[in-house]
Amino acid sequence: MTDALKRLSEEGVAIWLDDLSRKRITSGNLAELIDQQHVVGVTTNPTIFQKAISQGDGYDQQLSDLAARKVTVEEAIRMITTADVRDAADILRPVFDATGGQDGRVSIEVDPRLAHDEKATVAEAKQLAWLVDRPNTLIKIPATQAGLPAIADTIGLGISVNVTLIFSLERYRKVMDAYLTGLERAKERGLDLSKIHSVASFFVSRVDTEIDKRLEDLGTDEAKALRGKAAVANARLAYQAYEEVFSSDRWNALENAGANRQRPLWASTGVKDPAYQDTLYVTELVAPNTVNTMPEATLEATEDHGEITGNTVAGTYEQARADLDALEKLGISYDDVVRVLEEEGVEKFEASWNDLLKSTQAELERLAPSEG
Repeated sequence: MTDALKRLSEEGVAIWLDDLSRKRITSGNLAELIDQQHVVGVTTNPTIFQKAISQGDGYDQQLSDLAARKVTVEEAIRMITTADVRDAADILRPVFDATGGQDGRVSIEVDPRLAHDEKATVAEAKQLAWLVDRPNTLIKIPATQAGLPAIADTIGLGISVNVTLIFSLERYRKVMDAYLTGLERAKERGLDLSKIHSVASFFVSRVDTEIDKRLEDLGTDEAKALRGKAAVANARLAYQAYEEVFSSDRWNALENAGANRQRPLWASTGVKDPAYQDTLYVTELVAPNTVNTMPEATLEATEDHGEITGNTVAGTYEQARADLDALEKLGISYDDVVRVLEEEGVEKFEASWNDLLKSTQAELERLAPSEG
């Protein structure tokens, strides 16, 4: 065992768990991870909840009650997921208090079927914030074109947001702009900016998956030499963009009014290719004021054999840009890659949501009281 997780935290990387279930909450496992493995936050998504609900009997009592009330499957999902997020938020509350609201947070996602509907996304964000009713919640909104104004609107209402599904550097800059716009609106409304927090979830492993596939199709030695480099390069350039935006005059004016930086969050950090080191997207993306949200397998791998050697992002921007430029020279279009990834990402979120609907419906039917 190493103390890699402690060192990672000391380097300014907040460790969040990319998983949640009622069993984790009731068994004391989540509290244990917070106490012993430096976990200071939790992220959720429809896939995580679908898996949790379909395994074991931890939800049977609530599902039985919901079935007896004949609620719709959508309402059942809302009641189940917000209950878990509320309980997890309560467990993380001491972390939230100790870090002045920066960490100790639990994310819950808007219905991904609303990803291209600005007004519905904002309405859903308001509803989720009201239902969970905890100050240490983050509402997850995807960074689609329609999501950008929804992010600004939601932040402007004083609701803290986890912006998800970011792949491209251009879109990431628009996400940061939406955050600053939201803060400016909140300031105009007289809201306390110090209470508003945000993270921007920049997806990592999927970039390598898509680009490596294209490199394999090319099959040249030059192409193969670039495998496994794009995702880290992309994320490091995102951090460069973060440093630029959060040292601007526009940002400084907001910071002087009490605003918090929107931290970059490295998402999708489980390695998809078994040929790569299983801690690749942790050890190569160590930088201050970031979040790394890890599946439990990545958390355990980092604890067991992760080598944390200090900041691995500073001083890498020139090489990162060269790696992405080399892909373009081989005919691999960055713009096309990130477009495909965003489209697939929204589709996967929607498919996960539909799977969650089906699983929950099946459980409601199984536990429904017999007639008569």
